[in-house]
Amino acid sequence: MSWSLDSDRPIFVQIIEHMEYDIVSGALAPGAKIPSVRELASEAAVNPNTMQRALSEMERRRLMYTERTSGRYVTDDESVIAELKKNIAAAAVDGFVAQMKKLGLDKEEVLDLLRENY
Repeated sequence: MSWSLDSDRPIFVQIIEHMEYDIVSGALAPGAKIPSVRELASEAAVNPNTMQRALSEMERRRLMYTERTSGRYVTDDESVIAELKKNIAAAAVDGFVAQMKKLGLDKEEVLDLLRENY
């Protein structure tokens, strides 16, 4: 995993977003074993407590689960992953639409742009 974290927003939030994208894109497959907190923290160059906080939040959101003796895993519940993907896409669309409105483009102009460029 390639990590690019900045100081503009809380690090644990950026870690969650990074891992969510890895889950919905399939880079972290359903049921995949997650490296240890220390390994991930070292890889991302963050404090292990920060990484633990992010992973605990992901467990709370049901995106990961822990098996006592063998570590953490990505959820294998496809409906949770599908809902996450839908939410991420909806947020991206909302941001895009807001930007287009700032530019003064109406719905038809935006749709024409999408047809030309996608």
